[in-house]
Amino acid sequence: MSSDPARTAADPVCPRHPDRVSYVRCQRCERPVCPECQRPAAVGVQCVDCVKEGGRQVRTGRTVFGGAVARDGRPLVTQVIIAVCVVVYLLQRADSGVTRDFLYAPVTTVAEPWRMITVAFLHSPGQLFHIIFNMLALWLTGPYLESLFGRVRFLALYFLSAFGGSVALLLLANPNDASEWVGGAVGASGAVFGLFAALFVVNRKLGLETAGIAVMIGINAVIGFIPGYNIAWEGHLGGLVTGLLAGLVLAYAPRERRTLYQVTGLVAILVVLLALVAVKVAMYPDYFPTSLG
Repeated sequence: MSSDPARTAADPVCPRHPDRVSYVRCQRCERPVCPECQRPAAVGVQCVDCVKEGGRQVRTGRTVFGGAVARDGRPLVTQVIIAVCVVVYLLQRADSGVTRDFLYAPVTTVAEPWRMITVAFLHSPGQLFHIIFNMLALWLTGPYLESLFGRVRFLALYFLSAFGGSVALLLLANPNDASEWVGGAVGASGAVFGLFAALFVVNRKLGLETAGIAVMIGINAVIGFIPGYNIAWEGHLGGLVTGLLAGLVLAYAPRERRTLYQVTGLVAILVVLLALVAVKVAMYPDYFPTSLG
């Protein structure tokens, strides 16, 4: 680096570029700041370091129900869930083993309990309308609920509803009926019905119209009982009830210490669901193998 004969020891220099003299100072830290490091401010300029520090100190916006506002505004969780479901569906079409290994049947509860969740990402490989309907319903409800609850709370709602659907399928299944006990179920319908229920609760809380949502829930519930459709209505019912309870917790938690109440409420719902599973297993221990091999 060559020396500048015109420069004296008293000349102010930019901390990030000591070879540059600058008589302009940051309005926040009052250090010299060269043109490259200057950032426009409400009054004068700030240095890049102060701008970064200010960005870290800005409080994250909160949604009406206490969730963190996504800076990019995208319904990222909804998009990821849909993408995963579509990818898994394509894998199911390519390899029937994917469906067999990740569907949920009551008999698999103890040996492979994760199936109670993975079932929500599978769909009937031979029925295109199945995944189309569920993904359309998810896209119509997900972004709205995600914007109100925030990504973390919305994800908790989705997974709890999916799990609740599987729990209901387990509780209402007859161990002596092979079609109910060993026959598997697939689909995100339980989780979707949970979103329907939460949407109803949210709109009631906000004073918005709910009649259309109630009709939609009713129509889809009736479809589950039409002969020939082979729909696991138990999963729909479980997801609906779980989503309703989770929606009440998220929407009606007191503003004071809201996050604590919401977390406690959601955990309580999960504990109840796990307890119901434990009761069913205890009632019929001989019907739950510890290995499927």
